[in-house]
Amino acid sequence: MTLYEQIQEERAKYPAESESAVLPALRLAQGEHGWLSPEVIREVADALEETPAYVMSIASFYDQFHLAPVGEHLVEVCTNVSCAVVGAQRVVEAFESGLGCLAGETSADGKVTLRTVECLGGCGWATVVSVDHHYRTHVQADDVPAIVEELTGGH
Repeated sequence: MTLYEQIQEERAKYPAESESAVLPALRLAQGEHGWLSPEVIREVADALEETPAYVMSIASFYDQFHLAPVGEHLVEVCTNVSCAVVGAQRVVEAFESGLGCLAGETSADGKVTLRTVECLGGCGWATVVSVDHHYRTHVQADDVPAIVEELTGGH
């Protein structure tokens, strides 16, 4: 089934307001393409009979949508208050050092994209780090080299 057909199935669930299908359509598109390029945003907009600007306004609002290519692995470090007070910034800096890239970038070998996010909803287990959408809790800067090794194979 094509992406267009999948989006139409989602759209049919919202017959009165097709705008409600934007989020599920974006999830489908990102699942298929890995990220939401301008071309993919246009493809979603066309399928929903919306403007690319409208679809982009939704995609750019939510952290889970990637508007640039991501690496083979995605590391997201929560930097909200609960995580910040127990060392989230040190965790971010350890990842930046270990990966050789800044938060918001992908390592030179394309293996890992590092991002900071506002909240991962695990305030009682801070610092929370999501590695490929699996939570690691109570992460400290000293834990980061082993995580980097796991993701890069030491490269």
